[in-house]
Amino acid sequence: MKGIEKISAHIEADAKAAAQSVLDAAQAKVNQIKADFDQKVKTVYETKIADGKKEIDGKVDNAARLGNMEAKKSVLAAKQEMVSKAFDRAQEMIIDLPAEKYEAFLTKLVVESANTGKEEVVFNERDKSKHAKKVVDAANKQLSANGMEGGLSVADRTADIAGGVLLSEGGIEVNSSLELLMDVCRTEMSSQVAEVLFGE
Repeated sequence: MKGIEKISAHIEADAKAAAQSVLDAAQAKVNQIKADFDQKVKTVYETKIADGKKEIDGKVDNAARLGNMEAKKSVLAAKQEMVSKAFDRAQEMIIDLPAEKYEAFLTKLVVESANTGKEEVVFNERDKSKHAKKVVDAANKQLSANGMEGGLSVADRTADIAGGVLLSEGGIEVNSSLELLMDVCRTEMSSQVAEVLFGE
């Protein structure tokens, strides 16, 4: 159990580091999106309030409350969508890193996810053809330097993941896919991303 907790802790730490690095790089794009977004939110809000007032001529107070509630729901939904898009963009930026940096990222995932040093490393089809051998060789060297067995190998099969890796041995599979790492980040860092986007 301790091994799994250690792996989970490493994956979580790496996810935070990966997300933070790409969020920094995405700041300029975020600023552009935020300017457009603020104007759209203002327009949606004003339109809903105006429509509400027209429909409730005789019940101004009640309709205003309903209109405000709907406007707030629309704003919240729009903000949640923007936060989601920020994480999607962060994932894309990791995948699009230069080969050397992406291989270093994958190597770190493999090293920190390895429990015995004898696992098979499963890549997606693209990464297997482009990066697998370099990543596994580099990971084995690091494991050996850390006093673990450096007997990792590239799995014959591939995984249907956007990026990252899976480590498999004896029917046990450790999921270090990019999707899982980003899900961890979404759970733990959404409020921080919202603060960057909206100053909240």
